[in-house]
Amino acid sequence: MKIAVVGTGYVGLVAGTCFAEMGNHVTCVDIDAEKIARLQEGLIPIYEPGLSELVLNNVRHDRLHFTTDLKTAVEEARVVFIAVGTPSGEDGSADLSAVFKVAQDIGRNANGPKLIVDKSTVPVGTAARVKELAQAETDHAMSVCSNPEFLKEGAAIDDFLKPDRVVVGAENEEDFELMNDLYRPFVRNGAPIYNMDPLSAEMTKYASNAMLATRISFMNEIARICDAVGADVNRVREGVGSDGRIGKPFLYSGIGYGGSCFPKDVKAIMHTAKEYGYTFQILDAVEDVNQGMKSLMLDRITELYGEDLSGRTIGLWGLAFKPRTDDMREAPAITLAKGLLARGAKVRATDPEAIANAREIIGEEVEYHDDPYAVIDGADALILCTEWNEYRRPDFERMGELMKRKLILDGRNIYSANLMEQYGFERYGVGIPPVRTGVKA
Repeated sequence: MKIAVVGTGYVGLVAGTCFAEMGNHVTCVDIDAEKIARLQEGLIPIYEPGLSELVLNNVRHDRLHFTTDLKTAVEEARVVFIAVGTPSGEDGSADLSAVFKVAQDIGRNANGPKLIVDKSTVPVGTAARVKELAQAETDHAMSVCSNPEFLKEGAAIDDFLKPDRVVVGAENEEDFELMNDLYRPFVRNGAPIYNMDPLSAEMTKYASNAMLATRISFMNEIARICDAVGADVNRVREGVGSDGRIGKPFLYSGIGYGGSCFPKDVKAIMHTAKEYGYTFQILDAVEDVNQGMKSLMLDRITELYGEDLSGRTIGLWGLAFKPRTDDMREAPAITLAKGLLARGAKVRATDPEAIANAREIIGEEVEYHDDPYAVIDGADALILCTEWNEYRRPDFERMGELMKRKLILDGRNIYSANLMEQYGFERYGVGIPPVRTGVKA
């Protein structure tokens, strides 16, 4: 099948590459000529495990192409995916200007019937508007399908190639058959394809992310209570997650969620609810809890050292909002670094992939290092922000020799009490009993 994917961001690049991997002829389009030139040279603009190899392989086999020529890409394709950004506006609404412009461009350049597929995360009702805008530009039949993505950054290739479900929101049997045929190679393991109306498909995406965000914030609330009463949230999680009605995923406590999806999608569904006269009360609380969790370790540092952190050196391990990605959007490390700097602290930080993006967002006031041990040399505390595997089993003896105070604020609860006691560290986590063996007078 000949496919065009408009937008070479995270979703568009992963989707286009994975469609090509299944033998389709895919053209990825972007208005950023510099970005397209880099892609044509084999330079991938994002870090996602396995993506670079897959892109290069499909380019080599002439199944995957990159261009700024939208007209030709649309003319050659039967199916055109829209995968451009939908950032949050100040009121929480999704900015659909890029989506709508692409819809008009597709209609303007159509040379026959086209199936336009909304792959971008868009509010309920967007498919109808996309169809209206595209159809206004052409006499050829335009149909629109909602096909939301459910990709986890750091595991996006596996998620796309082996999905746990595919959601297709279309208006007629011909479009359902076209989309089902496209996705059939991806669901040979028996994963379902759910055919539904476009409105329900659009709502499914937002409801899924809102539910996951709610689980995270709920467990973080439980963690705060565990801190207050002296319980261990890890034990609570095991007991709660073993209930088949609840399950284990997304029950880990920590210093808050970030990234490109949960914060934006929670705001967007809340805005949609308000447009229809309803207040999404649960998500109001989810957002409030998440913002509070991002400041949790900052609060702990000031409890230990006071509000004035002048003369203190604080190390941050991890900057990306989660491991296996370089995505800094809404990352808790941003709140921590800026809060520490505002209180006069010297901040050093490291991350295996996100340093370049962190420099753009946080700035040069932070001292960045590739070596995690350089970050903690002479440090008054280490804050673990992102649970990269590289940080799970460090050389604790070396850490103890380097640090001014053997103090770890474990924002992801990856260090056991036994290890901390063995090496004489003082450790505070999120909803777990503190370890104070390393406390100095």
